[in-house]
Amino acid sequence: MAGPDDTIRSRTDALRDRKEAARAGDRGATGRQHAKGKLTAHERIELLLDKGSFTEIEGLRRHRATGFGMEARRPDGDGVVTGWGTVHGRTVFVYAHDFRTFGGALGEAHAEKIHKVMDLAEAAGAPLVSLNDGAGARIQEGVTALAGYGGIFRRNTRASGVIPQISVMLGPCAGGAAYSPALTDFVFMVRGTSQMFITGPDVVKAVTGEEVSHNGLGGADVHAAASGVAHGAYDDEEHCLDDVRRLLSLLPANNRELAPVERSGDPAGRRTPALLDLVPAHPGRAYDIRAVIEEIVDDGDHFEVHPGWGANLVCALARLDGHVVGVVANQPLFMAGVLDIEASEKGARFVQFCDAFNIPLLTLVDVPGFLPGVGQEHHGIIRRGAKLLYAYCNATVPRISLVLRKAYGGAYIVMDSRSIGADLALAWPTNEIAVMGAEGAANVIFRREIAAADDPAAARDRRVNEYRDALMHPYYAAERGLIDDVIDPAGTRSVLIRSLDMLRTKHADLPKRKHGNPPQ
Repeated sequence: MAGPDDTIRSRTDALRDRKEAARAGDRGATGRQHAKGKLTAHERIELLLDKGSFTEIEGLRRHRATGFGMEARRPDGDGVVTGWGTVHGRTVFVYAHDFRTFGGALGEAHAEKIHKVMDLAEAAGAPLVSLNDGAGARIQEGVTALAGYGGIFRRNTRASGVIPQISVMLGPCAGGAAYSPALTDFVFMVRGTSQMFITGPDVVKAVTGEEVSHNGLGGADVHAAASGVAHGAYDDEEHCLDDVRRLLSLLPANNRELAPVERSGDPAGRRTPALLDLVPAHPGRAYDIRAVIEEIVDDGDHFEVHPGWGANLVCALARLDGHVVGVVANQPLFMAGVLDIEASEKGARFVQFCDAFNIPLLTLVDVPGFLPGVGQEHHGIIRRGAKLLYAYCNATVPRISLVLRKAYGGAYIVMDSRSIGADLALAWPTNEIAVMGAEGAANVIFRREIAAADDPAAARDRRVNEYRDALMHPYYAAERGLIDDVIDPAGTRSVLIRSLDMLRTKHADLPKRKHGNPPQ
């Protein structure tokens, strides 16, 4: 019963005290978290969201497990903070593991809180960001904890291509828990404090005899450069979360909307004469394709995805006349821009994401072919290279390809050529579109003649020049309708903006089907 001093004011004061205590947590645990260079869940949310915009839900939720001393430890929140707020004024849902409580381990109540916020994000049509810092399943709760992960995986999959999903790894993530980030669109990691692996170093040593550290097995740089699991690695949480905010500013809220338009002071008709000097005319000379991208897009600003993995292909989000565009470009500075397994998988994933969220695609082509080699063949370059081909062929967003220099063989076809559905195929006057390079072609076609010649080198040079003049001049593809126009590099930006503006109302339907069966 209510006592004489029990009033709405007193109850409100008690509520405030309880919520503040839940947010503050155990001081000792907070100190240990900070000593590791890690922030608390609420501190992370404050960095991610606009100031004062966070609304927490189920902050008073407690577990109901018994046994193993669990009934004596029932903290509010149960080790995860859930809710929503805004990023640049747009709604974003978030959940953040609180490592100070049960090590952020997932139990029944913990999982149900995450399920709730995931369902709300899908229903509201807003992005979902997970701030991961947990020790996996809560062992004391047994199989119910595992079932909680199943509910998360199912929701990740159901929301795929519906709302953007971003995973930020700020601590350990081991075992089955690692599959949730793998199902999301983007994964960001912090060096030194975040790790992801299915089996930890101790298990690896017991089973295989290999000795490896936590970071050596699944640290940020491993996943950003070797495995391709992480889209970016950062030195601290502040810079990591700042880039998450930047990424969100380039994405639509859901698959029924377009990405936000942000006009800049960069004129749509700005000439790009610097491109005449940035790209060497000789197809064998290297240059940095990122400099080309910076010259074309608004204010030179672009957000590169997977910069440390599959470096021979650059994937980036940028704006042209304020409208977001996905850029896929061969990188001649690394492996001559050749397509290999990593580049193909990286490009395929990016193309599929852009297509799912109504982001037009701009493909900058300077590709000598697919990487030859026994390793590539044995590791599946056929099926894995086909992923990029499938992604382009399946994409219905506006698609423009621009051949800068060389475009040889099957790699030319795969890089969004006219024949696989590019809406517009453009080229610079330095383009060389052919089955292969002139030297290789001459060696195949005139092999016997060159071998029998008194001067094989002179004969080869003569035939190389003959092949180049006949089949590789910059207007050959345009004369046959495979290129829509050969353009002045200095006019590239304005041509692309006008073309994308024309394609803004593009509508394309795929055949009715449950889903395709892309190469795996």
